[in-house]
Amino acid sequence: MSDLQQTATDAQARIAGAGDLEALEALRVEYLGKQGSISALLKTLGGMSAEERQERAPAIQALRQSTADAIAARKGELEAAELERRLATETLDLTLPAPDARRGGVHPVSQVMDELAEIFADLGFTVATGPEIEDDWYNFTALNMPESHPARAMHDTFYFPDAAPKGGRMLLRTHTSPVQVRTMMREGAPLRIIAPGRVYRSDSDATHTPMFHQVEGLVIDRGIHLGHLKWTLETFLGAFFETDDIVLRLRPSYFPFTEPSVEVDVGFAWDNGRRVLGGNGDAPGHAWMELLGSGMVNRRVIAFAGLDPDDWQGFAWGLGVDRLAMLKYGMDDLRAFFDGDARWLSHYGFSAFDQPTLSAGVGARA
Repeated sequence: MSDLQQTATDAQARIAGAGDLEALEALRVEYLGKQGSISALLKTLGGMSAEERQERAPAIQALRQSTADAIAARKGELEAAELERRLATETLDLTLPAPDARRGGVHPVSQVMDELAEIFADLGFTVATGPEIEDDWYNFTALNMPESHPARAMHDTFYFPDAAPKGGRMLLRTHTSPVQVRTMMREGAPLRIIAPGRVYRSDSDATHTPMFHQVEGLVIDRGIHLGHLKWTLETFLGAFFETDDIVLRLRPSYFPFTEPSVEVDVGFAWDNGRRVLGGNGDAPGHAWMELLGSGMVNRRVIAFAGLDPDDWQGFAWGLGVDRLAMLKYGMDDLRAFFDGDARWLSHYGFSAFDQPTLSAGVGARA
């Protein structure tokens, strides 16, 4: 048994003299690893007779256990010593500023919504809202699009199987125009509202998504004409894009809910691959970009809302909020708005504590 006693004495001495955790780990492998010397002694038990095994096994197991205990004890000593060393040598300067915590940002769509509300508030408009799950009558029929009207096919509508109260079916609204009808029926005239919100159409590519955002405007009053519409749009776009050089071109068009209807183009120039709004689109280096649809509210729509079209007139317009954000803030793919990528938002998002105000600019132009 003297060989086991000698191994135990050597192991204890070497473990006690281990100067760091790396050296201690090497001793553990040397003695207790798969190829270690004590592990090799345990493997010899299988080739012994029962009497010899009964004699040798307890001594070998005791050697293994004492070695493991010595390694565990020395490991505790070395870890405690390392902690004491770090406490004595490492310092933390509590006077230094804390690292910046990651903060959320205002989404560009939310930012543009706030800017729209601020601009039109200065022009005397209020914000109106309505349901996103809409009645077929409000979404189409009351906007002069009866069931057989071909314009319905252009909207790629998401329908529900449920029957609507006024006939037809329930659906996800394809525009915020139903808000105009609901507000006229509820509040009457005169009226100045914008209706921003989410809308839904079955379409998806770089410039279209199944859910997107629109803002529509409506003015109902007496003696309203297209000149009022043009001035309102020029004033709004000038304030939003922060320029006094907005030039609009109105082209005849057709929408069921306006008559006459006009497409509105805005002059722009290219600057390092980015559209910069401003200037006459017919001038050298400039071009026209179609921006929105608008027109005088159709007499039938005014009548559907319960008003007398011989007494009240108005204009309406609508455009994409997401497209406005893309134009103003230099974004090139609409789908990125809805990917939920925190890196994109940190680049294009806005601080909730330092948002710009546009009211002074609107007041100056108005």
